[in-house]
Amino acid sequence: MIADRLAEVRERVTVAARAAGRDPADVRLLLATKTQPVERVREALDADARARADDPTLAAVLVGENRVQELVAKGPSLVGLTALHLIGPLQSNKVNAALRWASCIESLASIDLAERLSARATDALDVYVQVNVSGEDTKHGVEPAEAVAFVGAVAALPHLRVAGLMTVGARSDDPAVVRAGYAMLRGLRDELVASGTQTATELSMGMSGDLELAIAEGATLVRVGSAVFGARAT
Repeated sequence: MIADRLAEVRERVTVAARAAGRDPADVRLLLATKTQPVERVREALDADARARADDPTLAAVLVGENRVQELVAKGPSLVGLTALHLIGPLQSNKVNAALRWASCIESLASIDLAERLSARATDALDVYVQVNVSGEDTKHGVEPAEAVAFVGAVAALPHLRVAGLMTVGARSDDPAVVRAGYAMLRGLRDELVASGTQTATELSMGMSGDLELAIAEGATLVRVGSAVFGARAT
């Protein structure tokens, strides 16, 4: 059941946070709902609501969509139940559609896109800058060496609030390689905060298979799909 798997993921987060000497409450869960029918998403949100009724210290889960098309399709059924994030790349011609439903864009990696978002957002919009810490050609994101300057340029735009950084971990069977990428993102975040971007405190990193490594390196948001919903249909 989705409720059981969600509880198991919460327990994994708790164990990992405590092992790292962190408060589990400092790590939020985002449900990555790519290809999931809205009924299953709502089932997960209902399970989360029941869990929070039993334990008011729990933070509500968030929902993240990879594709604007799915965000638009599911948005009407999910609005008011949770905050919706866009966690996949955003094309400039879909900015208006994304802004209608998403409260946060986690995949910002283009100044042109940042300018379009700034021009069309009517209220302050939270964004995460995506950084390609692994250097893999298949990964989206700005280069680590460019991240600090890029964030500074985005932070100077009106209507955008840089809430933090996001990355997708290295595709590697070596935990040390994956963890090193997450440590790099944490270092960039610390550099940003120290240099004056005080809002950029969040670290969105870690997924179903490696959330423990991400939490050990300071993740404040982990994006979990298959661990809650089961293997995704392709």
